[in-house]
Amino acid sequence: MSLGKLFGRSHGAPPSAFPVAKTEEEWRRSLPPAAFNVLREHGTEHAFTSPLNQEKRAGRFVCAGCGQPLFEAGTKFESGTGWPSFWQPIEGAVGSTVDRSFFMTRTEVHCANCGGHLGHVFDDGPPPTGLRYCMNGAAMEFEPASAQTAGEAS
Repeated sequence: MSLGKLFGRSHGAPPSAFPVAKTEEEWRRSLPPAAFNVLREHGTEHAFTSPLNQEKRAGRFVCAGCGQPLFEAGTKFESGTGWPSFWQPIEGAVGSTVDRSFFMTRTEVHCANCGGHLGHVFDDGPPPTGLRYCMNGAAMEFEPASAQTAGEAS
């Protein structure tokens, strides 16, 4: 029995249910170890360790596994939790499942494109949504607005 099953982790849909599907070995080869741990093994990075906590530029945060745009920089806020936090994802960019790990019930957030674990959503965020999408920085990359404009122009 896996630890996930022992502690009640629900991983939601099988990997083949997402547009981007790879074998575990393909994911392992294509991702840095920290990103693999979070995205594919539902790990959590240590609080206050992600450089994305300090990211304040205009742009967007994308999935480190598949490049799916997840959050606009304007929805990021300082939650004081040690993880990048947002009050709203880009429409259709994320999905959610029930996570019953560690004897708690939480709402797990995953990339709608590849199924990679991103973090959790809580109902203690700021207006206008009242939500706090508490994301692992290792699961995301930042694209500055200037890079987006250059990429869209080509």
